[in-house]
Amino acid sequence: MQTTERTTPATVKLLIGGKLIDSTTSQWRDIINPATQQVLARVPFATQAEVDAAIDAASEAFKTWRKTPIGARARVFLKYQQLIRDHLQELAALLTAEQGKTLADAEGDVFRGLEVVEHAAGIGNLQLGELANNVAGGVDTYTLLQPLGVCAGITPFNFPAMIPLWMFPMAIATGNTFVLKPSEQDPMVTMRLAELAMQAGVPAGVLNVVHGGADVVNRLCDHPAIKAVSFVGSTQVGTHVYNRATQNGKRAQCMMGAKNHAIVMPDANRQHTLNNLVGAAFGAAGQRCMALSAVILVGEAQSWLPELIERSKTLQLNAGTEAGADLGPVVSCAALERIEGLIAAGVAEGATLALDGRHPTVTGFERGNFIAPTIFSNVTPAMRIYREEIFGPVLCVLNAATLDEAIALINANPNGNGTAIFTRSGAAARHFQEEIDVGQVGINVPIPVPVPIFSFSGSRASKLGDLGPYGKQVVQFYTQTKTVTQRWFDEDEVGAVNTTITLK
Repeated sequence: MQTTERTTPATVKLLIGGKLIDSTTSQWRDIINPATQQVLARVPFATQAEVDAAIDAASEAFKTWRKTPIGARARVFLKYQQLIRDHLQELAALLTAEQGKTLADAEGDVFRGLEVVEHAAGIGNLQLGELANNVAGGVDTYTLLQPLGVCAGITPFNFPAMIPLWMFPMAIATGNTFVLKPSEQDPMVTMRLAELAMQAGVPAGVLNVVHGGADVVNRLCDHPAIKAVSFVGSTQVGTHVYNRATQNGKRAQCMMGAKNHAIVMPDANRQHTLNNLVGAAFGAAGQRCMALSAVILVGEAQSWLPELIERSKTLQLNAGTEAGADLGPVVSCAALERIEGLIAAGVAEGATLALDGRHPTVTGFERGNFIAPTIFSNVTPAMRIYREEIFGPVLCVLNAATLDEAIALINANPNGNGTAIFTRSGAAARHFQEEIDVGQVGINVPIPVPVPIFSFSGSRASKLGDLGPYGKQVVQFYTQTKTVTQRWFDEDEVGAVNTTITLK
């Protein structure tokens, strides 16, 4: 574990049964500001007894929370969304300190989660069943969408506000209780969001937070009281979580790795397209599962490469707190080392390093985990920089002679999180959206993450599980459908014996 010199730092608490408690663990990790290497706090790796206590608290709270009227649940989230708005700048500053994003990007992180909280406040219209009247003589059939019980969420470092807010608000709004395990790299903003949820009226035990690594993850996947597990993170861990949870009879949804492509057609709006490519590739230092990490220039659009490089050079690299910063540091020294190793591999495999962002000078933050925008051209699908998710500000540029060639290249990639096309041609856009085998499609939109009234719909190797987070799909994920068939008789009605299975 990474350590640096420090005075006694604060310790991150566990939230169990409505109380913020100190862990009794002997295993801790430093939370480090990636721009300065300052130790901000220490986070505990919870003991199994503490994880079990959180699950027990959630199990007990479920007995009453599941019976809470749907309007009362909605009002909690109406208050919660206002509290998040009131504390937006505080949350963004905390996020920037521990994760490294620019303040503007951190506010966006919180805001995209806030949109899901607003969606949860409309649960009265979302958790509706169906009714068919008089399906047979005097018989009605209807469905109830009832909560599952205790659910768990495991979230990554790159969106420590947005992704927890994707999970627990919708789970709780549908009548479940929740145990959340945020990333051990940057859990402080998540804990502040949990505190605000309690302030909004989430009852004790309905939301619990534990911290840790593989042992905690495995316990959430194994514990018999957990009914569903939601995960966002790497493909390796997500595959493990999905297999372990489902083998234990739980529902699981796992949003995992990606290699997102954009096709640039020669007729695209040049300035609009270049600006979008640069922002989507390098924003958040490329640490987004929906980051644009591969661009395919079609035909004459290949001549745009020099201008793409020059525009990328204009981005300002600095600590996220500094005015004018377009991207900040990557989250850790280990992340920086991995990114630099993949860049070196790209050079060794014969890609052209058209823009080298390694070892930049950031005055005043010389110890930060910085890497500037980096562009490879002449990339082929066989190269590691194309096959692996770099998760840094590195853009791979490929060439194609035709739209169909570009589509075939994308469809050959195992991942299916997001893709985009830039064109002025409606015919090309329609052909693209019909033929591309990727779950989320942008047309002149580089990062096609849907608003919460629609579902996040990554596909193929980027997703395990049938139902995605938020939108209509997540209501199905967090509820079980109970179908009721009923018939009522008048007091003096005498029915005949019926030995068949039909209703008459």
